[in-house]
Amino acid sequence: MAIESIGVVGAGTMGSGIAQVAATAGIPTVLVDVAPAALERGLATIGKSLERLAAKGKLTAEAAAGARERIRSAGSLDALDGCDLVVEAVIERFEVKREVLAELDRRLGPAALLATNTSSISITRLAAQTRRPASVIGMHFMNPVPMMQLVEIIRGLQTSQATYDAIEAATRRLGKTPVEVQDAPGFVSNRVLMPMINEAIFCLHEGVGSRQAIDEVMKLGMSHPMGPLALADLIGLDVCLDILRVLHEGLGDDKYRPCPLLVKMVDAGYLGRKSGRGFYEYAPGG
Repeated sequence: MAIESIGVVGAGTMGSGIAQVAATAGIPTVLVDVAPAALERGLATIGKSLERLAAKGKLTAEAAAGARERIRSAGSLDALDGCDLVVEAVIERFEVKREVLAELDRRLGPAALLATNTSSISITRLAAQTRRPASVIGMHFMNPVPMMQLVEIIRGLQTSQATYDAIEAATRRLGKTPVEVQDAPGFVSNRVLMPMINEAIFCLHEGVGSRQAIDEVMKLGMSHPMGPLALADLIGLDVCLDILRVLHEGLGDDKYRPCPLLVKMVDAGYLGRKSGRGFYEYAPGG
């Protein structure tokens, strides 16, 4: 099955990035969010990103304008009717994703494929919430989507080979590199990354080093482009906490227990760049 139209549910950081990449690849795209303010912010983010890429010479002005024109925005899932593939990119909570996928399953035609951008939740479990589990798959894009090359492709137990083949081809058309991983908590990326971020937070919590010291050690000593605390701010501390809880519950190992400092910061609303404060402080716009 060739993917000739894509829908994206959720106009946050990941959803807007996925919509931008799809439209830039020449695919008509529908971006849906029930919150008008979120949809407005998402479209503004896409516009600014396309402008930056054009200014840097990575896109022509015509290509950037064409990409923006290929994105249609809507506040209702009804707008997704006719899409070959719909990517769910809502908050990293099983209950929310289950509800969205079940509703998409009810509304979309029988040939449509469903993908979830979950970064940690079981694809098998999510697929079982629909009447088309063979047509459900994981597409875990990396943040920031327009810049990062990797997409983890995760089959559920029920995912058909035809679905996998179609999604792998679509991922390559988006200009990304698909890597197949198994359906396990956190997959590969976050099973490796989140314990490192969590341990960095424990180092801060226990006074082993300052935030700057911890990040500098990992940048200068381990050649990481960004320190783990700054990276957590970029990802969103609430997202990090959600993923760690999925790992802790799913694998039953206390090495995935979220640091108490992370829990406190999320409770305080210190979510990183998107809230203006996390492990670092940010001016408006990040």
